Amino acid sequence: MEVVESCSQGPCRECVPTEELICDAKPTRTELLDRGCMQYGCPHYRRRCRIRAPCCNEIFDCRHCHNEAKNGINVDKKHRHDIPRHRVRQVICSLCGTEQEVRQICINCGVCMGRYFCETCKLFDDDISKKQYHCDGCGICRIGGRENFFHCNKCRCCYSVLLKNSHPCIEGAMHHDCPVCFEYLFESRNDVIVMPCGHTIHKSCLKEMQEHYQYACPLCSKSVCDMSKVWEKFDVEIAATPMPEPYQNKMVWILCNDCGSTSEVQFHIVGQKCPNCKSYNTRQTR
Repeated sequence: MEVVESCSQGPCRECVPTEELICDAKPTRTELLDRGCMQYGCPHYRRRCRIRAPCCNEIFDCRHCHNEAKNGINVDKKHRHDIPRHRVRQVICSLCGTEQEVRQICINCGVCMGRYFCETCKLFDDDISKKQYHCDGCGICRIGGRENFFHCNKCRCCYSVLLKNSHPCIEGAMHHDCPVCFEYLFESRNDVIVMPCGHTIHKSCLKEMQEHYQYACPLCSKSVCDMSKVWEKFDVEIAATPMPEPYQNKMVWILCNDCGSTSEVQFHIVGQKCPNCKSYNTRQTR
């Protein structure tokens, strides 16, 4: 058998003989798929097929390529749209160009168009290191390995098994836009995390918030991390900053964003401390 020089990061999917790419089917040829490790697919997926969009009848490498092209700023707002992924019916083999109904093995040349294949989502992907799996509850494919996630019926999304008995359930927690960048979280390809309050946000957006000293959930204003050390510094600053005499006996009502209790406390320009949970994450109500 001919020996092929592999890529710098080890053998890629395109470096192996055709018979290794046939998915449980007898190979139809023995030559290599291509030479020089030329990649098929697009920046989103490594695959050997393209799809015909049922919405506009045009051909794209994948649904993300379609959505990016059809929702650009140069596209008239009346014509912008996303592809209905579950309605895709036709795929085109990247090797022989044969258009056919959605299937994993090309009916003409016998090539496997994607090591991972989901007939429901019409998803093809050669990179199985992502550990893709289809979640019936979500109705879409997820990555990371089925054994590492569970589906929460109330939140209507898959979460890490580490959160199975500890995450606060919020109805449809993932079915909204990120409160920072406004990308729809349920189908986002970026990492999403669950905050202590139960609301969800992009991991990168939360990090950016913290870099700008914002430590409260943009949706409910609860603290997103342990702030006890910060509150201790507030205590020291308030003790070292007495209020002028006209304000020393001024009382105000506050609502604590962290525990939800309402209290009457002494006013201070630095902040009002919740007597229940000792948090300074409060707001003056009257």
